[in-house]
Amino acid sequence: MKAIDNIKNRYAAYQELESRDKVTFWKESLMNNAMYILLVLVVIYTTIQNPRFLGISSIINIVSLVAANIPIACGIAGCIVLTGTDLSAGRVVGLTACISASLLQSMDYATRMFGDMKPLPIPVVILVVIAVGGVVGWVNGFFVAKFGLHPFIVTLATQLIVYGILLMYVMINGNNGQPLSGLDQSFKDFVTGSLLKIGGAPIPNYVWYAVIVVIFMWYIWNKTSFGKNMFAVGSNPEAANVSGVNVAKTTILVHTLAGAMYGITGFIEAARIGSNSANTGFNYECDAIAACVIGGVSFVGGTGKISGVVLGVFVLRIIFGALIFLSISQNWQYIIKGVIILVACAIDMRKYLVRK
Repeated sequence: MKAIDNIKNRYAAYQELESRDKVTFWKESLMNNAMYILLVLVVIYTTIQNPRFLGISSIINIVSLVAANIPIACGIAGCIVLTGTDLSAGRVVGLTACISASLLQSMDYATRMFGDMKPLPIPVVILVVIAVGGVVGWVNGFFVAKFGLHPFIVTLATQLIVYGILLMYVMINGNNGQPLSGLDQSFKDFVTGSLLKIGGAPIPNYVWYAVIVVIFMWYIWNKTSFGKNMFAVGSNPEAANVSGVNVAKTTILVHTLAGAMYGITGFIEAARIGSNSANTGFNYECDAIAACVIGGVSFVGGTGKISGVVLGVFVLRIIFGALIFLSISQNWQYIIKGVIILVACAIDMRKYLVRK
């Protein structure tokens, strides 16, 4: 009888443990996927309130906004993989957007910044903004790698420097800070033109450029030694250094690549917005950082996927689009954005603590 009682007790204990494991599993699943659950609820509620939210034009608009934000998010994701961040991203976007606009203004626009200078060839302008963004990124990486400064401090400083340069740039040649508009038609056609329509709604060309950026960054992250070194440095820089990885070089290259992505974002934004000023790009880095964290790029370092970054951008843009369709005031939109960033970071840290 005692043997039978022991077996019963063990079985009861096993069932209790299994029940606890199931509860823990579902609890962890709900916590880890809270943002995606929220997304589904937001889509359902918004569609009920405004059926146009899932219309063809609305979906293409969301995809277009996602495409415009993908380059900056892919760039800043690399900095986060290295357990850092980049506060200068938005200002670099603003600077490169204004440079793009100023170099590609129409000849018949009355207040051209550079007078009689013809619009430069588009490939040349792309190379210029990539170079400008890359230089800022290189400076960020150099001070982080060579002086051991925290990326937050370095990029805060370069954010101010770049903004100062931007303010001076929009003042040159008597422009006096006026918005840079009157873009050449070839520039607008190249970026915002359309070769394909779905349901009568045009898909902007920059959507395809974003696809190219995603493929390029996926290849860099997953198929090159640079990508492997980046994750190694992000996971454990000391161990990476012992393994023969040049930590300083990798850090500089990651930030330089990020800067180049900001330059591409600025080039796209210049044509997409159409009228660029010193405020262009303001706070873009906040949305990009939030998208990365939502997409699984962890601040603890060494973790992240480009597919997750893209998904994170989609989640944010869908939620922000829903707020507009629900006629939520701009003031509340800022509050909700802040809450989303805070919750996303909290979930990310919780995942790390659970793994640890």
